[in-house]
Amino acid sequence: MAKPNYQYEKRQKDIAKKKKQEEKRLRKLEKKQLESGEQPAQPGVGGETGGPGNESPGNA
Repeated sequence: MAKPNYQYEKRQKDIAKKKKQEEKRLRKLEKKQLESGEQPAQPGVGGETGGPGNESPGNA
């Protein structure tokens, strides 16, 4: 039987957590801009901006 790779699982969990936090941050920023009357800048479709936190699993 294969041995579980806990480091990989933890890394995937951390990546998912960071992605969720970034999406939440963008939603809050967009809401704040709408309330102030400004047009929000569209970072990209589906939240894929290519910025920090959007690393592929192979870059670890």
